[in-house]
Amino acid sequence: MKKLTLVLVLISISVNCFSQGLLQEKSNFTHQDTLRGTITPERSWWDLTYYHLDVNINPEDKFISGKTSVYYRVLKDNKELQIDLQEPMKINSVIQNGKTLAVRHDGNAHFISLKDDQEIGKVYSVDVFYEGYPKEAVRAPWDGGFSWKKDDNNKHFVATSCQGLGASVWWPNKDHMYDEVDSMLISVTNPKGLSNISNGKLRSKTENNDDTVTSHWFVNNPINNYGVNVNIGDYVHFSEVYEGEKGPLDLDYYVLSYNLEKAKEHFKDTPKMMKAFEHWFGPYPFYEDGFKLVEVPYLGMEHQSSVTYGNQYKKGYLGRDISGSGWGLKFDYIIIHEAGHEWFANNITYKDIADMWVHEGFTTYSENLFVEYYYGKQAGSEYVIGQRKGISNKRTIIGEYNVNKGGSGDMYSKGANILHTLRQLIEDDEKWRQILRGLNSVFYHQTVTTEQVENYISQQTGIDLTEFFNQYLRTTMIPTFEYEIQNGKLKYRWTNIVNNFDMPIEVTIDSKKQWLFPNSEWKTLAIKSDGIEIDKDFYVYSKEL
Repeated sequence: MKKLTLVLVLISISVNCFSQGLLQEKSNFTHQDTLRGTITPERSWWDLTYYHLDVNINPEDKFISGKTSVYYRVLKDNKELQIDLQEPMKINSVIQNGKTLAVRHDGNAHFISLKDDQEIGKVYSVDVFYEGYPKEAVRAPWDGGFSWKKDDNNKHFVATSCQGLGASVWWPNKDHMYDEVDSMLISVTNPKGLSNISNGKLRSKTENNDDTVTSHWFVNNPINNYGVNVNIGDYVHFSEVYEGEKGPLDLDYYVLSYNLEKAKEHFKDTPKMMKAFEHWFGPYPFYEDGFKLVEVPYLGMEHQSSVTYGNQYKKGYLGRDISGSGWGLKFDYIIIHEAGHEWFANNITYKDIADMWVHEGFTTYSENLFVEYYYGKQAGSEYVIGQRKGISNKRTIIGEYNVNKGGSGDMYSKGANILHTLRQLIEDDEKWRQILRGLNSVFYHQTVTTEQVENYISQQTGIDLTEFFNQYLRTTMIPTFEYEIQNGKLKYRWTNIVNNFDMPIEVTIDSKKQWLFPNSEWKTLAIKSDGIEIDKDFYVYSKEL
């Protein structure tokens, strides 16, 4: 990049809303939205250390029951603890040190009155017993909950998905993204003859006397709540070992029995994915827990170390190239996209769902990086540019904070194109790759805000990107390069921009590429030709007067 204001100190990005171009619709939020989306006083005084989720799943009745043991470290004085569990699920009792505790219920938030002193710095636990008929997913994974399905052999085929909706739709937990548990044990009891596949690695499996089986899966790394999953079916297993940046990595595949041969061929995209993404983003973040692809009765999702798959063994997105470039049919969209979330969503996780673009923008961008890795830089550009046709720019891609409200669906394709544009400004592909790897290193296993990501990129590039991010993330306006050519002179400027927006842009004039430095004021340049070509890698509009 030729010029933007140099950063001399860590930039503090303004997150104020802009009056111009900000089309974010204001919603009528409820008390429950606030309890769900805020770091309440009853959440902030304790830090999660460990969960043991022990749940019995009855697919025939669509009923579940169990217990969550919640281990936590005391950070400051308080004796009321918030646990979340969504109706119609209900908490039967809460016990600490053998004592039954009183619980004040406020919709989906439950406030537990602790009897024993809670000494700062010490670790305590509570056991939360619960049961009920959890919400059934209508259109998983977008409308989440339990998917109670049957496979082609009429055997139960069950799975969970709950991003946005929240993990508390099916198990009691601290259902806010800011605090990830350090590790957890997932114990699932289900009918004999079926297998449950969850996150992490299988520790043991026990056959019970009541025609059920219990599997115990241990997650060795921090995990976000919605990443915890249960998948029950007539699974068969195959595996391979990938020699990655941190050594041997187990790649395990669980598919329905009659799809085994199909999966063995189709899942060859998995080691290809791992090779490309370790190149771009750094080591896979969960070597200790391995990597799994698990077939499910819905499209799929990014559950940590247990990525779910339902793309019908087709290339593209259910057989369709969403970019229209042709490159989208070179790979299985669900394998590449959902696995990309292992770096951006599971390793780097938003603190507030308003910043969900950090998950979806970077991961959608990972698709064209995959294409570039195997088919070249031009192919990757064509793929991400092709995705622009799906951008609506009706709402901003950052949502509203503290009420569990995400931004516009443009966070996917627009987010990817923001990053692709930013790469052009940096003008150094290796530096850009190191920034992507650096994000996954500096924020390893952490929850983050948009502001932290912006600050890091600005600091690493040495460029003040304040107006760049404000323009693309916090308004719906797309910068418009307005120009006219008369009498051998090019006259140009930016319109449809926030104050002080001065992004350079690469153009072709007189058959030569060169940089222009427009701002809101008219500038002129002597040229010989009567035309100008804007570099398509920049997500901007152009308008000839």
